[in-house]
Amino acid sequence: MKLAAVGSNCIDYYWNIKNGLACPGGGPVNMAVYTLRLGGSASYTGPVGNDAYGQLLRESAASKGVDVSHLHVLPGRTAVSQVELREGERVFGDYNEGVLAEYTLSEEDLDFLCTHDLVVCDLWGKVEGYFPQLQARGLPTAFDCATRPEDPASRRAIPCSDYVFFSAEGGDCPALREQLARYQSQGPRLVTAMLGEQGSLCFDGRDYHCFGIVPCPQVVDTMGAGDSYIAGFLSGVVAGDSVVEAMRRGATAASETLQYFGAW
Repeated sequence: MKLAAVGSNCIDYYWNIKNGLACPGGGPVNMAVYTLRLGGSASYTGPVGNDAYGQLLRESAASKGVDVSHLHVLPGRTAVSQVELREGERVFGDYNEGVLAEYTLSEEDLDFLCTHDLVVCDLWGKVEGYFPQLQARGLPTAFDCATRPEDPASRRAIPCSDYVFFSAEGGDCPALREQLARYQSQGPRLVTAMLGEQGSLCFDGRDYHCFGIVPCPQVVDTMGAGDSYIAGFLSGVVAGDSVVEAMRRGATAASETLQYFGAW
């Protein structure tokens, strides 16, 4: 798979570790790195500030093999998420989006994205408005709603996304199935709920598909687990796998990410 990751990025700042530890991340950036880990290729298109954090993010992503030719350096600050690690669980605090606040895609960016197999962005990327245009040019689209599928950005993205993901608590239940069906009826091919320790549930317009978890020997940090699931799932979809096999790929990727500190 050749993945175009676009939109948000950030520095995950663990304030309660080593007197403050800055780690590069953000959903689309994470997905690009995980796609490379899975044997594919990936690029990231989006803005960082002309500060030390922007340099850290650019250099770190490039060192993993991500194509950063369309990572734009803008005057201002790179986005930062405050994070606390509590017994392997990450707890998010304040978020400053920095130069992401006014970000837009250029025509050159759009042309570049269309050289890929699939494009993915998330709730904070501010680029879902370009999805109809990208779909019209034949590029499959994927969107991560995080825990907010009813957010205005998610509502805009769902009808023009081929693959939709969101995170939910609890397991398979009638209410969740109704929610999946409602989103899928708006246009996506597949809608998947990521349920943490309860696995995942996907609806394709006709059938519901369930998959559990791939056991993790030791959970070190949950940062990036959902992003790695999405990267694995999309890799399976592009490879022509069945829905359940794509879910298995996602769960396997997530299990690996859980075993180390930081998103990557």
